[in-house]
Amino acid sequence: MALSPLNQRRWRNFKANRRAFWSLWLFLGLFVASLLAEVIANDKPIVMSFRGSLYFPAYKFYPETEFGGDFRTEAVYRDEAVQCLIVTGGAEACWDDPEGFIAEARAAGTVEGEPVETGWMLWPPIPYHYRTINNVGTAPSAPDGDHWLGTDDTARDVLARVIYGFRTSILFTLIVTVVGSLIGIAAGAVQGYFGGRTDIIFQRALEIWSSTPSLYVIIILFAILGRSFWLLVFVAILFGWPALTGVVRAEFLRARNFEYVRAARALGVGDRVIMFRHILPNAMVATLTMLPFVITGTISMLASLDYLGYGLPSSAPSLGELALQGKQHLHAPWLAFTAFFTFALMLSLLVFIFEGIRDAFDPRKVFK
Repeated sequence: MALSPLNQRRWRNFKANRRAFWSLWLFLGLFVASLLAEVIANDKPIVMSFRGSLYFPAYKFYPETEFGGDFRTEAVYRDEAVQCLIVTGGAEACWDDPEGFIAEARAAGTVEGEPVETGWMLWPPIPYHYRTINNVGTAPSAPDGDHWLGTDDTARDVLARVIYGFRTSILFTLIVTVVGSLIGIAAGAVQGYFGGRTDIIFQRALEIWSSTPSLYVIIILFAILGRSFWLLVFVAILFGWPALTGVVRAEFLRARNFEYVRAARALGVGDRVIMFRHILPNAMVATLTMLPFVITGTISMLASLDYLGYGLPSSAPSLGELALQGKQHLHAPWLAFTAFFTFALMLSLLVFIFEGIRDAFDPRKVFK
């Protein structure tokens, strides 16, 4: 789809800001990599073959009984006996000497005298998940060849936690910011455009709502319903949408009596079209100026709640909880440094990107 001349100009202005342009590409690269976290860091094979059929354990649950085991719980693919079952097609002798039996089956091409198509497993480049306890004598352990950023206090690999935690933080921020901004912009537009009694009622309601202690609400809801990602998203949107309302309201109050708005009214253009097609584009610069603060505030809120123990479930990968571990284990500085540099990189890239977007939408900015 071809861009309009106005959007082409905005894109040229954005590309002219080299810091914003390259920050966008670096951020997109990191975000796409985090979306493929299961392929990069996992304790399960990406794909494997068992009795001639393909399985995808990284994305699908398979019980141990699927491969000839005894339990209906998920197969522990790092266990030698389970690997032997997969390679040999489910031979019962795997429980006695799995390593030797695997070598014998691969060399002979038979299991207990019967020809068999030996299975195989394709592992991720980082062969451990954020829950995996693996080859660690003490926890937390310092960075080494197996764990590039060390392990935390429960022997979970820090690099894997950073990959999963980065994805969680960005997805949480995107959902909360997009939904909350849409609600806040719509509310501010209605207040500013119609003014009068509508504006007064909205303002009083916002004052009451903004004075509600959000942390207490989060604690109460989590105590009743339990901690979960989507509940935290809902609460964040519930208390975060007023962030842009004041800015949008002020822009609409200023612009509603401009000549082009009066001309549109005189031509019989509807209020909704005037609000969102004529006034809102001119209010975008002020809105985009505030958006980086909204985004960084959302990321900081999630990290703060995780740090205090009121955020995501304890089993979820969390950068805030990693920062808490850095405080609790001062003798393991890699935990604090990893959390700090991850937050610094993430927030810096987002601020640079939205600075470029703000300048691109500003009609007074001219780039050569």
